Amino acid sequence: MKEKSYIKHPIQKNCIYHGDSLSILKTIPSNSVDLVFADPPYNLQLKNKLLRPDSSKVDAVNDKWDQFESFKNYDDFTTNWLTEIKRITKQDGTIWVIGSYHNIFRMGKIIQDLGFWILNDIIWRKSNPMPNFRGTRFTNAHETLIWAAQGQDAKYDFNYQAMKSLNDGIQMRSDWEIPICSGKERLKDVSGKKIHSTQKPEALLHRVLLSSSSPGDLILDPFFGTGTTGAVAKKLGRNYIGIEQDKKYIKEAKKRINNVTLLGKKELEVTESKKNQIRVPFGSLVESGVIKPGSVLKGPKSLKAKKFSATVRADGSVYSEGEKGSIHQISAKLQGKESCNGWTFWHLENNGELQLIDNLRTNFINANKVN
Repeated sequence: MKEKSYIKHPIQKNCIYHGDSLSILKTIPSNSVDLVFADPPYNLQLKNKLLRPDSSKVDAVNDKWDQFESFKNYDDFTTNWLTEIKRITKQDGTIWVIGSYHNIFRMGKIIQDLGFWILNDIIWRKSNPMPNFRGTRFTNAHETLIWAAQGQDAKYDFNYQAMKSLNDGIQMRSDWEIPICSGKERLKDVSGKKIHSTQKPEALLHRVLLSSSSPGDLILDPFFGTGTTGAVAKKLGRNYIGIEQDKKYIKEAKKRINNVTLLGKKELEVTESKKNQIRVPFGSLVESGVIKPGSVLKGPKSLKAKKFSATVRADGSVYSEGEKGSIHQISAKLQGKESCNGWTFWHLENNGELQLIDNLRTNFINANKVN
């Protein structure tokens, strides 16, 4: 892993660039980055020390990089770096921006003003948030992520089935319960003090990158900090560019990323969306002999539909109870439905066991490497 003070064309992947984020962003070629994850200063506007009930000091965010003279200064800062991000990101790429109530609404307006199209706002619900020690407000237990595409018609990546698999087969919602960074993952110095006050958990970045990028994609983090984005990108087989102005953070990020083990090709594969799979007609399985004419298909064994059966014909159609048609038409008619996916309804008996014909289709595609 390298550290550069400026960028030469073309972009050097898997590097951390030291310096002012805006200055370095201006040197990156247009339309060159697949995904951006930005964790910018929040402008928390903390004026006084935050104390616990026992008068001990809370290790809050009071770094100079998080301090701005006014909302206007913060808005100008945000507009400038997001304008460069808009130029740098590929037309079908997306951006993720994270913030708290202090800044997320200001950033959301600017994101829309610049022509981005907001796809989701994700609520990161912290399972272990810092309590409200003064008892004057609700406990602030979440942060918000904005996920946006370059425009309304952009053909962005979304690994829907992978997110569903990550969520035990249930559609992933826009509220994510993930604990804040703690324990061994939290980077600390020799005295036990946090190295970075807003280090994000790797679980959060894992979900972001897995949902909206692919292995080999280039991920940009313009506020790299201690390298959570880079560490997760490396683990998931993505490339990254980090920009960071604090050399102490860069040093820790480099050590952290160097210790990451890259997953193998098989481990990096994710559940593919059905709409992205190669289309193979049922007739192809018949003419190839995978399913022979005269074979009897049966309904799902776990449902009353198991009483339904249909016989396969030489042209890939099926017939049952005097009706004939495609696997989809007949499964729908037998159930009295408007439509039905025959691939996930019909089974073929093999050695006493029922095999879903959709699985037979998948095996056929893999065996023949259909393109």
